[in-house]
Amino acid sequence: MSELLDFQDAFVSALGGSPLALSAWLASPEAGEAGLSVYRNTVAKGCVDALAANFPTVLSMVGEDWFRAAAALFAREAPPTHAALLDYGQDFPSWLERFPPAGDLPYLAGIAHLDRLWTEALFAAEAPPLPGDAFAALAPDVLAQARVSLHPSVRFAAFDAGLPSLWVAARAGAEDLELGDTPEGLLLARPGAAVTRRVVSPADIAFLAACRAGLSLAQAVGRAAEVQPEADVQTLFAALIADGVFGALNPGSP
Repeated sequence: MSELLDFQDAFVSALGGSPLALSAWLASPEAGEAGLSVYRNTVAKGCVDALAANFPTVLSMVGEDWFRAAAALFAREAPPTHAALLDYGQDFPSWLERFPPAGDLPYLAGIAHLDRLWTEALFAAEAPPLPGDAFAALAPDVLAQARVSLHPSVRFAAFDAGLPSLWVAARAGAEDLELGDTPEGLLLARPGAAVTRRVVSPADIAFLAACRAGLSLAQAVGRAAEVQPEADVQTLFAALIADGVFGALNPGSP
């Protein structure tokens, strides 16, 4: 076991640019470099393929050639830290923000961020959503002081413009894409077998953020009203229950 661990450490060092680290296990340094080159190429292709699968909306917007060239550069700078590539690319959105060729597409990093949130929702822990009758059973004063936890799969993000609608349209394969200037949010959840998505208002985002922060439902309603005074919070709350975004309820004291 000790030698296996030593070999693994040496292999990682060799991939990082120190091929002589493997000399104890190789007939010649040339043999090691040739093998490492094949391995690097195989891993690089796997990384690019994984990024294409995990950021399909970005891919659809920039095209195959642009995406694969950018993905190869990212994979070189940020190689995977574990064998499974199903959720590879956590830092890809922030990397795109610093990637000069993406400067002409200022919304691209935001689109990548939403793709990433979709992946996170997909691989989040399984849990049953909280049914609506759990709320209906509480007296109004108790409900107001209650606190809710969000379902493990819930992801949301807010934007100053219509990026969520653009993301939804691109994800659905629309060809005529237009970025609106109305502030929007995107809500993702997987209360069942599939990830659901819904473009929501700033009030929804404020409500969800308050719940995630551990505030009471009354306080969450207040936060939503502050952000968007004209919002119908009762309808907003009912829609969130229908979305299956709540995971547990802690009743308050009247």
